[in-house]
Amino acid sequence: MMTNLFSVFDPSTGMLSLNWMSTIIGMLLLPTMFWLIPSRFLKINMIVIKKLSNELNMLMSKEYKGNLLLFNSMFMFILYNNMMGLFPYIFTSSSHLVFTLTMALPMWMSLMMFGWLMKTNKMFYHLIPSGTPPILMPFMVCIETTSNLIRPGSLAVRLTANMIAGHLLITLLGNMTLSSSKMMILLIIMMQMMLMMFEVAVSIIQSYVFTVVSTLYSSEI
Repeated sequence: MMTNLFSVFDPSTGMLSLNWMSTIIGMLLLPTMFWLIPSRFLKINMIVIKKLSNELNMLMSKEYKGNLLLFNSMFMFILYNNMMGLFPYIFTSSSHLVFTLTMALPMWMSLMMFGWLMKTNKMFYHLIPSGTPPILMPFMVCIETTSNLIRPGSLAVRLTANMIAGHLLITLLGNMTLSSSKMMILLIIMMQMMLMMFEVAVSIIQSYVFTVVSTLYSSEI
């Protein structure tokens, strides 16, 4: 039962794992800029990007404003993958650590390399918060170093766990319909519709959380 339940998240399908091709399906939804009259989808997209840019501008320092395009692109990429994973027969790539670590780990590594090479003193200051008693300084260095090292893992696991949880609930409810009465089937369908609306909200929120937390990490350098 557990093997069949988690087989929904198995990317392997024979010799060629074509399930990962779903990662680029969201690119088909990117609004083109070559239309004479902008579409409603393009206007909605620009409104979302503008609102997100205003939010990130308040979190980022002036010297890192150039990274705004990177974080906006990351938000839209995660959002498209989360939303496409809600459609039937489309593999949810954002529910795997391979997908999330691929984004979190290189970004964290680049920030760490830039910080320790270009702003070494400031990085040392972050290891010991202000007002720390001298006797606790060695312990604070260990704690801050550990918390810094687990940042990419926490980013990746946060997105993966939230995407898996909703899909598991929908799968479990779908399996219950095979041995249920007509009244129970109607109740399960209503619950699945509510779960689907909840999953849409989770897809948007998790994309926003991943982007904002990444912005906060970059602002500390």
